[in-house]
Amino acid sequence: MTENSTVSRRQILSAHQTGQKIRRIAFEIYEQNLKEKSIIIAGIAGEGFAFAKRLTAELTQISPLDVRLIELRFDKNVHQQSAILFDRELNVENQVVIIADDVLNTGRTLAFALEPFLKVPMKKVQVAVIVDRSHHKFPIHADYVGYSLSTTLTEHVEVVLSRAEEEGVYLK
Repeated sequence: MTENSTVSRRQILSAHQTGQKIRRIAFEIYEQNLKEKSIIIAGIAGEGFAFAKRLTAELTQISPLDVRLIELRFDKNVHQQSAILFDRELNVENQVVIIADDVLNTGRTLAFALEPFLKVPMKKVQVAVIVDRSHHKFPIHADYVGYSLSTTLTEHVEVVLSRAEEEGVYLK
């Protein structure tokens, strides 16, 4: 990490607080899916997938659910829909899928992430995020939110789960 990357950022949630939010989301997911035998956690590549891994671990600890984890990979920076790839083959038909990402800002990334699940019959598709910034431009809302944060459009929220020494939520 460079010196400049820490100068203008402020920690909003510590590693411990972030972990508590993830655990609470796991309990909420379990409560909303008590009658299910299995669910799929689909994490968006990057910190979204790191979040999905943590959710999977928590759900495995607290519930009898068969939790399957997949990674959704696509280019979030293109203006048109890019191809979405799963990291492995998995039958998602008639399943409950939780799409997990670190931050919900405009909803664009999550709207794109829905694309492969709209092509097959689904039991239920839900969204889980650690931080909801509420600057929605797409009709996407999160079913499970760790922390709602009011920000300006120029501010940036960074969730760090993949580097233990920096874990937490930051505002830049």
